[in-house]
Amino acid sequence: MAWAGVSVVLGLLGLAVLAVCSFRVYLGVRRLGRELERARRRLGPQHSALRDELRNLQEAHEAQEPDDGVRSS
Repeated sequence: MAWAGVSVVLGLLGLAVLAVCSFRVYLGVRRLGRELERARRRLGPQHSALRDELRNLQEAHEAQEPDDGVRSS
């Protein structure tokens, strides 16, 4: 009968360890989310500037008339 009590206690201890680990993972994920949001805010203006520059380059490339160039026979 003592083995049943020991197994219940060990099971509860195992669940407590899993709960602590889960909570630490949860805190880590929250911290990572905050860090990603901070990085996104800091990089936002540069990202917008690069998008605008890319759009300007694409529009300039499309505006050029295609040359026939030299054809080989």
